[in-house]
Amino acid sequence: MIYINKLIASALAVFFLVASSLYAEPIPVPAPPQVAAESYLLIDYDSGKVLAEKNIDTQVEPASITKLMTAYAVYEEIIADRMSLDDKVTISEKAWRMGGSRMYLDVGSKVSVRDLLKGLIIQSGNDASVALAEQVAGSEDAFVQLMNQYALKLGMTSTNFMNSTGWPDPQHLTTARDIATLTAAIIRNHPEHYNWYSEKVFTYNNIKQYNRNKLLWSDKTVDGLKTGHTDSAGYCLVSSAKRGDMRLIAVVLGTNSEKARASVSQALLNYGFRFYETHKLYSAGETLNRSRIWFGETDEAALGLEKGMYITIPRGSYKSLDAVLDVDANIEAPVRKGSQLGVVRVKLKDEEIGNMPLVALENIEEGNLFRLARDYVVRLFH
Repeated sequence: MIYINKLIASALAVFFLVASSLYAEPIPVPAPPQVAAESYLLIDYDSGKVLAEKNIDTQVEPASITKLMTAYAVYEEIIADRMSLDDKVTISEKAWRMGGSRMYLDVGSKVSVRDLLKGLIIQSGNDASVALAEQVAGSEDAFVQLMNQYALKLGMTSTNFMNSTGWPDPQHLTTARDIATLTAAIIRNHPEHYNWYSEKVFTYNNIKQYNRNKLLWSDKTVDGLKTGHTDSAGYCLVSSAKRGDMRLIAVVLGTNSEKARASVSQALLNYGFRFYETHKLYSAGETLNRSRIWFGETDEAALGLEKGMYITIPRGSYKSLDAVLDVDANIEAPVRKGSQLGVVRVKLKDEEIGNMPLVALENIEEGNLFRLARDYVVRLFH
């Protein structure tokens, strides 16, 4: 293995030295708060670091948290130009008859996709959910198949949807881990619609309804996402907050009251922000090293990362970070862009806390006969 070259090592040393001077000594990190919920998960959005967890792979009923996937599927249709926010949806009798939380749609009326999405997100309207499902796929049953396809695509391997609303069903199940995966995808893939999750009030048909996420009123850093409740699922809340450059996602499932789901979520968020910090170490496409390549049209290959590298660490421990590049010793052309040629490893003191594949940032074709012969001789005596 070839380690990071001296120039980059010196630059990193200076970078870490200067940056570390901005931070005090490390803060001791206590155990996460013990909160009253059937399952919960607190993660950093950028790094994916798990900061607190309980029963995160236990399947539970998600109640109206389901509507996160309903909205996600609609967003995907909009991005694919198969529908638009201004499209008008004719409200069916099935949608109109839905019980539970509603935006009070009139049967036969025509409502824009934009209003239906706001009714779905802000008012948690079951009628809006069914109306959107029917518009996208023709029927709610067909739409549910689409929901499950998106779940698999996102890696939500423990999820099975049976409806678009979260209506109780013994086979309608997901996990805290899968919900966090979906939440991160919403924030990452649909930022243009994410602000709707922070809207506190929506009025439709002269009926004003308030967002049930009480954290939107009590914590100005919280900007989403969704509540849920049924007798079998309990009171649930998926929330996200951003303080400075750090964003956390909290999934809380199976509490015993509206107040409890809000207080539990707040406790987890406060814990994460108080005791941890997240840093972006490298950007996607940034050249981290130029490595020798044999038999190529050029003598060096630029190496870097396909996506940005973030690391979440105990607050105040930044000065103890160390980064190393392990690069393949013998790289031969041709090399395709994106091919893994090594690993970036990040350590906190002596513990490796993160790594990412080091890849070629460009295509390197095989060189001409002169280069092939020259490199054969040079490597023979190398």
